Amino acid sequence: MTDYVSTTPGLFPLPDWAKDDLSDLKGHQKHDLVSGDEGEEITAAYEEAREEVVGVQQDAGLDRIVEGQLRWDDMLAHPLAVHDAVDTRGIVRYYDNNNFYREPVVTDELTFSGDVAAELETTSELVDESDALQAVLPGPYSLADLATDDQYGDEADFLAAIADFLEGEVDAFPNHETLFLLEPSLVENAPEDGVDERASEAIDQVASATDAEVVVQPYWGALEEKVYAHLLDAEIDAVGFDFVANQDDNLYNIQEYGATDSISLGLADGQNTLVEDPEAIRDRVDWVFDQIPVTEFETAYLTTNTETFYLPYAKYEEKLEVLAEAADLAEVKAA
Repeated sequence: MTDYVSTTPGLFPLPDWAKDDLSDLKGHQKHDLVSGDEGEEITAAYEEAREEVVGVQQDAGLDRIVEGQLRWDDMLAHPLAVHDAVDTRGIVRYYDNNNFYREPVVTDELTFSGDVAAELETTSELVDESDALQAVLPGPYSLADLATDDQYGDEADFLAAIADFLEGEVDAFPNHETLFLLEPSLVENAPEDGVDERASEAIDQVASATDAEVVVQPYWGALEEKVYAHLLDAEIDAVGFDFVANQDDNLYNIQEYGATDSISLGLADGQNTLVEDPEAIRDRVDWVFDQIPVTEFETAYLTTNTETFYLPYAKYEEKLEVLAEAADLAEVKAA
């Protein structure tokens, strides 16, 4: 029987009080963004906010608890933006929306950082024994796509270096149940022939660094057919599908090429303030499963299709509650 798991891709909005306090503490200029060497007051504010969002997830009843990535001023570019071998330069648009991040320019060899591992270690101390911890990272293709290479001089070598870097970061993680690798660039800037295979190999390399279940979550549409087919060659447990942005092409990929043993369903809108009904989410799960040839998945992750930092904090809280209730309803119906 399929295990229905409620979770998120992380990257939460800051609590309102934290947004105000950190705005005062950090300032409003590019050089005021998180760089990995925050002072005590800023660190304390983030720690308090992290504790709050962990509690929100627990209270909502989510099956996986994430750190929240509240320090990630540069969104998915964060692991590079705080690295000593990276210069952060001009402000560039974050995909096709009204958010911006500092361009991370890699100027030296990418060695171990441990920044994300430290965040996750702190989070592991906040969760109960009954909670399951989920790690979140940008996938190697998306992280390379968001960055600029001034060190390696070759696209393939740069992607390989990013994969090596992320593999080392994952290897330092505390025990975790699930790892979400977020790969919107596989949709937004689809890799060309040859690059698609290297992207899959890079994902496979990062996934191999953990014994946890690994979910690769693209979003803002559907993967091109060849990209999807190559992704299935990676040793991963689940591929995510953004059914908010594109139903038909995502269904086609599953129908034509099959799927991994588990699946991640992006069914709640991570950018829209309209709060879905739990029964509606459950019905969408049924609708998806009725359209595809797979008889049963080991695990079905129910999640927002994108990060939720776009939402007002109160709406984000409501979305978590909806996902948790929808997963419970799906379990009851399956039983």
